[in-house]
Parts: sequence; structure tokens; C-alpha cells
Amino acid sequence: MIKKMFQHFDYTMVIPVLLLGAFGVLMVYSSGIYWADWLGFAPDHFFVQQSMNFAAALVAFAFAMLFPYKAYAKFMKPILGISLLLLVFVKLNGTVSGNAQSWINVAGVNFQPSEFAKIGVIIYLAAVFSKKQHYITNFSRGVVPPLIVILITFLLIAAQPDLGTAMIIAGISGVMIVCSGMRIKHLTALLGLAVIGISVMLLFGSILSLEQLSRFDAAYHPFEHSEDDAGYQMINSYLAIAAGGLTGRGLGDGIQKYGFLPESYTDFIMAIIAEEFGLIGVTLVIGTLCFLVFKGFIIGIRCKDTFGSLLAVGIAGMIGVQSVINLGVVCGLLPVTGIPLPFVSYGGSSLVVCMFAMGVLINISMFIRWKKDESNGHEQPEPHSVFQQGEGAYRTTHR
Repeated sequence: MIKKMFQHFDYTMVIPVLLLGAFGVLMVYSSGIYWADWLGFAPDHFFVQQSMNFAAALVAFAFAMLFPYKAYAKFMKPILGISLLLLVFVKLNGTVSGNAQSWINVAGVNFQPSEFAKIGVIIYLAAVFSKKQHYITNFSRGVVPPLIVILITFLLIAAQPDLGTAMIIAGISGVMIVCSGMRIKHLTALLGLAVIGISVMLLFGSILSLEQLSRFDAAYHPFEHSEDDAGYQMINSYLAIAAGGLTGRGLGDGIQKYGFLPESYTDFIMAIIAEEFGLIGVTLVIGTLCFLVFKGFIIGIRCKDTFGSLLAVGIAGMIGVQSVINLGVVCGLLPVTGIPLPFVSYGGSSLVVCMFAMGVLINISMFIRWKKDESNGHEQPEPHSVFQQGEGAYRTTHR
């Protein structure tokens, strides 16, 4: 039975995810040696920590691949409730790091509730919109309740303040709303409200902190703020990217990581990849991320179960939006937000959530392949162990 299960896994997704995660551990080691020593740790401190993070992420990845995705709909309310409670707790009693109160420390282990809120929102919206399909065109019943939940989650994260993750929540929600079957006029109205909201946030300093406002100016005029953290980071990010050329200086031979580029092993790890592996390395990493996002949307299109389809779209949207924001920051198109590059940057919460999400996506893909074999006349016995989901495991629900 286990052998038959693995026959339906989409290895074109499994292998890229594992390669990105392993490459991330390697780059954290290369880019974090100096900073570990500067902070008083052993030179391999961040490498050891990221290796442990990767091991935990592999467990989450394996679990998600084997756990039936339809079961998440049944646990939607507790998942969302726990996510919101953790966001409230971190605001009241969280640990401050990087000028944001975004962390909870449990037995010496820090985790970021906002990262887990992303997958919670995806599961919630997929479950709610799939249940509301027969009245999704009714704005007050089908659209407003989920919007309230999205707004509450957005505000709780933005209040930390963590505007970058809040914008990812908004981006994920936008992708899923567009794919929910909502009326065009309702989508247009929501788009207009979003534009107004973003404009208000940018124009009025009472909504954004002075530090957040300064990041916008420093991102677009870094040389005028060469003494500021944001301007200093952008300038050295540019230097790292320019120094890499086509093939890069070589693994371990980058210069900017030696005290010049802050956060070189976290938010700005792509700049170090550009310096050490050049345009070729950057293209391979971005190409792999694009491939995973593209596959996610294809899985969403092919899945005949509404919940599974929206779940796949939400996960693909999460990886895509987060990647775009991180790369936009590294290139100076967006202000510094503290958003890690999926699978690659240092950090346990982001890595675990991203690999768990990809495991869910692979599980949906496996289900599609299983049903395709059945429809082609190759009858497959439905799983009765890890895939068991009550009577009639993995039976499609057409809505």
C-alpha cells in the first residue's frame, strides 16, 4: 500500500522543494559565518540552527504529504481560532526582535505566529468559499464575513508592527478571492477599496510609523540615506548583485557578507546568492520558485474539489507573493520589510510553514493523480491508513 501511495506523489514538486531547502541551509552557512562570530556565537551557529529547522520542516513536509487534505476543512475553525489567539497573545506578551513584537518564546524556541496565520487564513478561506459556492454572488452573505476575518488578521499583524507579513496576508486573500467565483463588480469594488486603503496608509504618517515611512524613502533614494540602516542595506545589496556578474565569485567567496550587508543570511540572502553564484544562480533559484508557483496554480485548476482547488491556489499565491516581496526588497523596488525568501532564508517558522504548505499541495496533486488512474480504468484501492478520512476516503465532492 505504501508503495502505491508513493507512485502517485508528484516528484517534480518534491525534488525542487528539497533542493531549495538544502540549498538554503548551504547559503545560510556561507552568508552567516561572520555574523555568527560577530554576535558571539560559534561560526557554524546559524548553519546548525538552520539544519535543525530544516529537519523540523522535513517532518512537517512528510506529514502534510501523507495527511488527507480534505480533513483540514473539518478543523478550519480551531485552526483559525488558534491562529488569531496567538496573534493576540504575541501583541500582549510577545518577544521584540527587529523593532517588531512578533515572536513567542516557548522553552527557548522562538516562533512567529504570523507565519502560521498565513496557512490558517488559506485553510479558512478555502473552506468558507467552498461552502458558500451556491451564494457566493451574494455580497453580504458570501463575501463580507470572510472579509471581516481577513481584516482582523491583517490588523493584528500590522499592529506588531509587521507590515510585510500583513501585506502577504492581503495578497494571499486577494488571489483566493479572485478565484472564489465572486461577481466581477464585487471584485472591482474590493480592488478599489484596497487601492484607497493602501493610499491612505502611505499618505498619512499616523497609520505608518516614522521608521516604516523612512524605509520607503530609503528604498527609492538609498544614496541619500547612506548612513541609515535601510539605505546602507540597499547600497550594499546593489554592490553584491553587481559584483556577481554572470557566474559569481564562487561559493564562500562573497565579500558583502563580512559585515557590509546586514541580514545577509535572512532577508537579503538573494544578494549573497547573486554575488557568489551570479546571474546563473539567481535565475535557477527564481526559476525553481516560479515552477512551484506555476505547478500550484495548475493543481488548483485540475482539482475538481472546490476546497482542494482553492487550497492549492492559496498556497501557490503565498509562495508567489512572498517571493515577489522579498525579491522586490533586494532589488530596491520595495522598502525593507523583513520578509524571508521562501525555503532559502534563515528562519524556522517560515521554513516549516512553507514546506508544510508544499506538502499539502503535493497531497492534493496525489489525489488528482489517483483519481485520474481510476478514470482511465486502472482501478486503485483507496487508501486505508494515513489517508483514511472516514468512510469513502478521498472521494471527490463536486459542488
